[in-house]
Amino acid sequence: MDAKRKAPSLVDLCIDLAIENVRYIGSVSGLDSNLLERILPHCNIPQLTRIENCTKGTDLSPVTDKLWKRFYEMEYGVDNANRVIERMQQKKVQFKWKQLFEAKKKEREEAENKISKKLKQSYAESLAEKQSRQTRMTTKIPPSKRGFWGGSGSSHLTNYKSPLMKKAKIEFLKSPESINHNAVKRTFQSSSTSISRSVAAPSRPNNPLRINGASSSGSFNPTSRR
Repeated sequence: MDAKRKAPSLVDLCIDLAIENVRYIGSVSGLDSNLLERILPHCNIPQLTRIENCTKGTDLSPVTDKLWKRFYEMEYGVDNANRVIERMQQKKVQFKWKQLFEAKKKEREEAENKISKKLKQSYAESLAEKQSRQTRMTTKIPPSKRGFWGGSGSSHLTNYKSPLMKKAKIEFLKSPESINHNAVKRTFQSSSTSISRSVAAPSRPNNPLRINGASSSGSFNPTSRR
């Protein structure tokens, strides 16, 4: 069976070699269109673009136009390609599919850039608003707070924002030292109040003029002595 198998021609070997190394192909000017029909379908978009840009003075569109149509359908959908064909038929115009592909690519890039610009602007506005709120919050002067030992009762504890400070203050107020201190303080205050109330105010002396006024009024007369 090996003897009956047809050996590949030199042209076939060259085409296979070209297909395997299509990423290195540049200008194809001078090659027959039949050879290009077998080689160029194996190119991707960047490779086909490079080959057409490198091939000067030769119009490859008779071979590449259907390839660009295939790329258009792959990138933007068959329905979109059919609508393009209908519009060209209605307007009786004809464009190469490479031109249509590049125009569609540019249109999509502009739309994406516009959306990206809007998103960046929206993000910048949101960030500025957030920073403005933070600035308004930090520039507000907080109310004055009492010292740690100042004040008394639960109203003093409400001035502290930190849960740790509240817990420490509560534990201190519940400690035996604090309870004893408050008991001694209340006892001392009660004793001081009782002593101050028990001490009577000193009595005022009677007016000597009133006491002796009646007895001496007759005998004492400063004007009688001469």
